[in-house]
Amino acid sequence: MKWGICGTGNICNDFSNSLQLLNHDDHQITAVAARDIDRAQKFAEKFKIPKAFGCYDDLAKEPTVDIVYIGVINFEHCRLSILMLNNGKHVLCEKPATLNLKELEKVLKVAKDKQLFFMEALWSRFFPAYEKVRNALDSKSLGEVRYVQAEFCHPMIHCEHVNKRELGGGGLLYIGIYTIQWALLAFKEKPDKIFAVGHLHETGVDQSATIIFKYKGGQMANLTYNTEFQSECTASICGTKGRIQLPYPFWCPTKVTINEEEMEFPLSSGEFKFNLVNSAGLSYEAECVRKCIEKGQLECPLFPHSESITLMTIMDEVRRQLGVKYDADDIEL
Repeated sequence: MKWGICGTGNICNDFSNSLQLLNHDDHQITAVAARDIDRAQKFAEKFKIPKAFGCYDDLAKEPTVDIVYIGVINFEHCRLSILMLNNGKHVLCEKPATLNLKELEKVLKVAKDKQLFFMEALWSRFFPAYEKVRNALDSKSLGEVRYVQAEFCHPMIHCEHVNKRELGGGGLLYIGIYTIQWALLAFKEKPDKIFAVGHLHETGVDQSATIIFKYKGGQMANLTYNTEFQSECTASICGTKGRIQLPYPFWCPTKVTINEEEMEFPLSSGEFKFNLVNSAGLSYEAECVRKCIEKGQLECPLFPHSESITLMTIMDEVRRQLGVKYDADDIEL
């Protein structure tokens, strides 16, 4: 499968490195694009990519590319996903897939109309530890799930892409999203009630929040994120017969404890330098996407479109309660 890389930042660097951990016959990068041709050329030189573009349109039209990985700033996700899909490219787009549900529905419609694969790159779901979590939930070894907890606190509000509203910033879309997906994995449905309270940065984006989910059967989720300081960043699922615990970093774990049994899944980064914790694990996601496309699937069963929709619906409501609004919220598509 021939990849095009849309962007040249840290996450694109790590994704490109992760592809080198996989079988070269299955994964090759044939083109990269950035807004600045110099950055694209330097990236291409580093990863030995044949073609570099200073325009995203050129990447969309590049015939050697089968699928595009989009790892640019949040507010560009919708536009670039549609651009690539309209030019016949499958798309793996970094989370959040878009800024709101309205944008997401537009992207998914284009993907369906074009009969192309699209997935929001929620890489957590592809780690072996998460597979063990799914198996435990499906087998009911925890009994009835009653309570879910997750916290993700990391100092990043000083970063421009996080603190600027016009760029689609805010803690929810960057790290809070991981706590919400954890609750969705456990309960498999949208909560009956959502309560969110938090603190806004002076720029109008969310700096921190605690989110409570309440379900009709009395089940609860307690989710916290903060962009000012570091916390333990752990997650758990508690049932009537047992519990699951994920240590730091719960969104990309190499360990999981299920009913007091600890399992470990070492992650090799080879000779490559990664920017983000455990991001060699992006390879799990990439390989799953390849297998889906090889089978002719238009979405991935481990993180289907329906779950992206539920996730975005919840995040829209959390933003509404916190008072965070993007310009895209007022645009008719």
